[in-house]
Amino acid sequence: MSEGEVRSRRTVLRGRGPVVDTLARFLDAEPDAPVLGGVDVVVVVDGGAFDPMPPSRVAAWLAEHDAEIAREVAEFRPGSVHRVVIVSSAAVLGALPGGGVHGDDAVPLTEPEGTAALTAALETHVVDAATELGVPVTVVRTAPVVGPGVDTMITRHFEMPWLLTLRGVDREWQLLHVEDLATAVRTVLEHDVDGSVVVGTPGPLSTDAVVAASGMRRVDLPAQTAFGIAERLHRAGLLPASAADLALVVHPWTVAPERLLALGWEPTRSNDECLRELLAGVEGRTALVGRRVHGRDAAAFGAVGAAVAFLGTAAVMRQVRRR
Repeated sequence: MSEGEVRSRRTVLRGRGPVVDTLARFLDAEPDAPVLGGVDVVVVVDGGAFDPMPPSRVAAWLAEHDAEIAREVAEFRPGSVHRVVIVSSAAVLGALPGGGVHGDDAVPLTEPEGTAALTAALETHVVDAATELGVPVTVVRTAPVVGPGVDTMITRHFEMPWLLTLRGVDREWQLLHVEDLATAVRTVLEHDVDGSVVVGTPGPLSTDAVVAASGMRRVDLPAQTAFGIAERLHRAGLLPASAADLALVVHPWTVAPERLLALGWEPTRSNDECLRELLAGVEGRTALVGRRVHGRDAAAFGAVGAAVAFLGTAAVMRQVRRR
């Protein structure tokens, strides 16, 4: 199928934010348009990046929004919708403490926690509903996305002066520019790809490279100390992000986009270029407490690593003084 044929399809988008805006531009798509009269593709973009919650809360959220989701999914019928594409996150596959890489066929965590819990629940909900109706589904799971206006837990992490690392662990960093995500989705549509694909920029950066480019101060802590501090802060209500979210900061969740690369997709920005654009975007916003997302202090989401680094360093200094 040619690019011209893809562009001639009627594509609608579900979601909000800069990722949706970029997809609309690259796919010539219609955000929040009705599917009445028939469409070729419905692209559902996850928007839950700032609402980490436990599995019990996810079930309650789905129950609260079940009627709305049901109305949306009821429109995904054979003959009226050619395909449903879900833009999700590779965070649902989990961080990998021992390193390693997620492939296209990687299986999501059975019970993800934190930021990934709502993403996984929405992904499963839409996939199951579309499959039951007989509509082909493609899931696109992304590495951390960066670009103009993109605002997530990972981008917020780089507003802080400290880069938390675990002692003895060299966490590699993989990013994806929002425009490269858009061309990846377009590739999926051009080739009618079924199932799931992962997408991220090949050639992840080392922690040393990130420190050199960002000027952040690297703070190494033992894993037990770091996760213990994160859990205590979360239980005390001082951080909405949990120890599960900390894992996404200190452990890699690198992906290998083999299916997309084999189909001819190529990113236009390297990981180094993505990082530099991210840093330029957050410059001057360091620890900007008071910005609120979903009624919460949004800086706290990015601050999980920085807060743990700060308190961990303070604890070490107290031990040194006692000695």
